[in-house]
Amino acid sequence: MANNQMQPVAGLLLFLNFCMYVIVLGIGGWAVNKAIDHGFIIGPGFELPAHFSPIYFPMGNAATGFFVTFAMLAGVVGVASAIAGINHIRSWHASSLPSAASVAGVAWTLTLLAMGFACKQIDLEIRNARLRTMEAFIIILTVTQLFYIAAIHGGA
Repeated sequence: MANNQMQPVAGLLLFLNFCMYVIVLGIGGWAVNKAIDHGFIIGPGFELPAHFSPIYFPMGNAATGFFVTFAMLAGVVGVASAIAGINHIRSWHASSLPSAASVAGVAWTLTLLAMGFACKQIDLEIRNARLRTMEAFIIILTVTQLFYIAAIHGGA
C-alpha cells in the first residue's frame, strides 16, 4: 500500500476500539450474570409470570435484554475485528485489507444495531449507571469503528 500516512491513525483507532469493545464485553458479562442470578425461577410447581420474556433483565427496561445481547455480539465481533486489524496494520499491504475490512464492517453493523437498541433504552429511561456507561461506549464505538474502516481504506 502506497499511502503509509494513515497507518498510525488506523493503529490508534484499532487500539481504542479494542479497549472499548473489551469494556463493553465486561459490562455486558456483568449484566448477563445478574440476569441469570436474579431472573425468573422456573421449575416444577412454578407458574410462568404473566409477562414472561426469555430475555428478561432485572435491571433496566424492556429494551435492556436486546441491547445487552446485541452489544455482546458486537463486542465479540469487534475484538475479532481488532485481531484481524492487527495483522493488517502490521503488514499494511493490499492483500491483508479485505479480511480486516470485512470483519470491521460486520463489527460496525452489529455495533450500529446495538446503538439502535441503546437509543431505545435511553428513550425508555429506566436503567442503572453501568448500562448508561455501556450505552455511551456503544454510541462512541459506532463512530470510531466507522472512522477505523475509513482509515484502513484510506491507505489503499
